[in-house]
Amino acid sequence: MELDEAVRRRRMVRRFDPDAPVPEAVVRDLVALAVRAPSAGFSQGWDFVALTDAADRERYWAAASGRGAPDAWLRGVSAAPVLLLCLSDPDAYLDRYAETDKGWTDRDPARWPVPYWDTDTAMAVMLVLLGAVDRGLGALFFGVPAERHDEVLAAFDVPAGRRLVGVVALGHEAERVSGSARTRRRRGVDEVLHRGRFGVS
Repeated sequence: MELDEAVRRRRMVRRFDPDAPVPEAVVRDLVALAVRAPSAGFSQGWDFVALTDAADRERYWAAASGRGAPDAWLRGVSAAPVLLLCLSDPDAYLDRYAETDKGWTDRDPARWPVPYWDTDTAMAVMLVLLGAVDRGLGALFFGVPAERHDEVLAAFDVPAGRRLVGVVALGHEAERVSGSARTRRRRGVDEVLHRGRFGVS
């Protein structure tokens, strides 16, 4: 598939077919695309925990959503046969930029007004999403409630210091449902492209 087509076809899938598995080799291939993403200083401060076993996915949902009755969103997304926890590692960047070729010796996170550890991980996630489209899969990137991060990280033995940027659900779409795009229009290029200074088209 051409890149333009993959970008235009990419959408967030919210209802997955629990009976249509995703081969482990495909998960590996998608992560292989992710590690081709750009990263500041080639720090590569990302990790991905693939949950392909039903018991692991159940543990994730228990940690992430609590024990309440599932709503339609949770029923649809929890049917996905693969969850990919997307983690960033701030220390990889603080260490890298304290090396002699970068020249910051204090490892001060304040030097990073934008946390590139999360930014780079998000760019890697986009490659996973586009790769899923190219392989005929559906995917959804979603966040984890702030109060549940620690529980999710602990459930999968994630080392201290890693940040949970989000989760990708992978699988085959069972039913098409609309998200916010149903009620909100996509902004046009002329609205978001400014020439020379903000507000000039």
